[in-house]
Amino acid sequence: MNYEELLAFAGRNPMLSLALVGLTVAIIATEVARLFRGYKGLKPSELTHMINAGGVTVIDLSSSSDFEKGHIAGSRNVQPAQLNPSHKLLANAKQTPVVLLCRTGNASATAAKMLKKAGYEQVYVLEGGLPAWQAADLLLVKGRG
Repeated sequence: MNYEELLAFAGRNPMLSLALVGLTVAIIATEVARLFRGYKGLKPSELTHMINAGGVTVIDLSSSSDFEKGHIAGSRNVQPAQLNPSHKLLANAKQTPVVLLCRTGNASATAAKMLKKAGYEQVYVLEGGLPAWQAADLLLVKGRG
């Protein structure tokens, strides 16, 4: 396909061409935003490796009742409104990995941005949250943890 054919196609299909341009811009904007968000996303397998290596703080931002129904072993439950840089779980974690997770990804992303602004160096979010962990057939523990 050459340039003239491409222009002719765009002229015959203006709505399709606009949709293609719109999707392209949206994809580029999303990727640029991901580069500058300040924290990194982790897949469940990557989090498993970090937990096994030790020295990581895993914070589950789910409600207390959801946390008791099932959570990642070793994670600590903190309500999003209570999480701040001076929280006792984070007091000595400015240079160590901190992984945040929730049920939807919204609370953990907001908390991750806040921690990065507060100077935390290694902030991660579990991509897909707890549902991604379960989809990877990884175990959950029940109770208060």
